[in-house]
Amino acid sequence: MKELIIATNNQGKVKEFSNIFSKVGYEVKSLKDFPNLEEVEETGTTFEENAILKAKSVATALSSIVIADDSGLEVDALQGEPGVYSARYAGLEKNDIANYEKVLQKLKDVPYQNRTARFVCALAIAKPDGTTFTVRGTCEGSITTEPAGDNGFGYDPIFFVPLHQKTMAQLTHEEKNNISHRGNAIKQLMEQWSSFKIEDE
Repeated sequence: MKELIIATNNQGKVKEFSNIFSKVGYEVKSLKDFPNLEEVEETGTTFEENAILKAKSVATALSSIVIADDSGLEVDALQGEPGVYSARYAGLEKNDIANYEKVLQKLKDVPYQNRTARFVCALAIAKPDGTTFTVRGTCEGSITTEPAGDNGFGYDPIFFVPLHQKTMAQLTHEEKNNISHRGNAIKQLMEQWSSFKIEDE
């Protein structure tokens, strides 16, 4: 199988990418396979900026094509929070439960019809020469009043998907990949795969 590097240590993300790219002949590796790499500081103000920073840095360091994502939750009633700060919304130490509990607390007096939200994923792919492009995928939904499900990570337990009448954490991996922000972004990426001349490398 061909090798594809995903610039993340998040094993939940690695699993999602592996489920999709293994079907087209790629073995996915993550930053855990390259423990000596320095962590890239995410200083961008948009998902796209952060994804490009990570992809370009790792592609240069490893002399390889790299995909990086930056993703998060946007809650309309919170003016788009937590946004690019999704991973560390409740503090510098990443803690999924603390993060989604902070969202629930902030929304405790907000009625259901005003709890609309979306997951956003920006994917950047970079070559060692610095060439990059990005795609964006979203998934619309709403925020529940309490968590449900244990088949996801991050904010999945409090993100209600109207199509399935379940939270993201209650969906199977296949159901999630079909509708998720990351799945939608990957579909766009695959559509543009050949135009980026990946196979020429």
